[in-house]
Amino acid sequence: MAAGLQTSIWNNNIRSVLLLAIYPFIIAGLVWACAYIVGISQANYHVMNSPYGMEPQQFIGNEIPVRFANVMIMQYWPTILTVIAVWFVIAYFWNAKMIRALSHAHPVTRKEEPELYNLLENLCISQGMTMPTLNIIETHARNAFASGIDERSYSVTVTRGLLNSLSRDEVEGVLAHELTHIMNRDVRLLVITIIFTGMVGFAAQMAWSSIRHGFVYSRRNRKSGGGMLIMLGIALVLWIGYLATLFTRFAISRRREFMADAGAVRMTKNPEAMMRALMRIAGAANIPQTPADIDMMCIENAQPFLGLFTTHPPIESRIRILSEMTNTPVPVLPHTGPATPEQSFGDRKRRNPWLSAQRRGV
Repeated sequence: MAAGLQTSIWNNNIRSVLLLAIYPFIIAGLVWACAYIVGISQANYHVMNSPYGMEPQQFIGNEIPVRFANVMIMQYWPTILTVIAVWFVIAYFWNAKMIRALSHAHPVTRKEEPELYNLLENLCISQGMTMPTLNIIETHARNAFASGIDERSYSVTVTRGLLNSLSRDEVEGVLAHELTHIMNRDVRLLVITIIFTGMVGFAAQMAWSSIRHGFVYSRRNRKSGGGMLIMLGIALVLWIGYLATLFTRFAISRRREFMADAGAVRMTKNPEAMMRALMRIAGAANIPQTPADIDMMCIENAQPFLGLFTTHPPIESRIRILSEMTNTPVPVLPHTGPATPEQSFGDRKRRNPWLSAQRRGV
């Protein structure tokens, strides 16, 4: 188990470095392609104003567009690197706030959620790791995720629905699962891929917005038709680039969830609780009004990526592997809804189940 976790950490660190290394070249390639499109319009202008007998193909096919794109890259390469650096600096220092805003989560303290906070803290102490920030999303969905790129920004987020539906040992298993993602550096790789795709997506959206606003003007001024065609070409290149960068998400293997499940069992020594937690989460994990980037971080995401590929293995497979790995029978729940009133973790109107268990000497 330890060797497998170390291999996962090593592989994720390598993937993170590779993504960061190739990102400037992908951006430069997109800039070159956009400049090439502008260069075609330059070539057409030269052809239209060239003397009779000149070969227009040499301009339209290669010479002027390629020359123009090369000059743009050579001239603006420092600017490209500066923009990328600024983007990553912003994401590095404010990624936690960005993710919290996207997921509609809020941080909680020990005073606000003492049982939950102490449970997470005890798990961290047992692993010798720094306590991450604890967040809660006020939704009936049952889900959780970890995020961050270093100890300063690591956080664990759970939904209110998960707390209200799972028992104490099940919540402990979920928290251990998310801490394993932090230990394996899965969350760092996830955040880097989000940053990686975000800049290209933002540029593509800005280009498309410019086209929509420019379309009204072009209908009034027919001379602007050529400019609109150039903008359409640039927007097309950016959207193709955005779709291409989205596939960097597959640098993150679906195997990460199996590893996190196994890590949770290693921490808690309670495979049955982890299996019960997954069974209760299944079918109730969808968090309303959250982007796909947040869904991908969650312990469960049944929504296919781009409508084609799943980002998480099926819950049934995860439960089966946990059962086989630990020689523990798959638990049979009378239902997959909330835990019984005596077990429920988060309903403050009921008695504290932890305190009751302590009084019974459990």
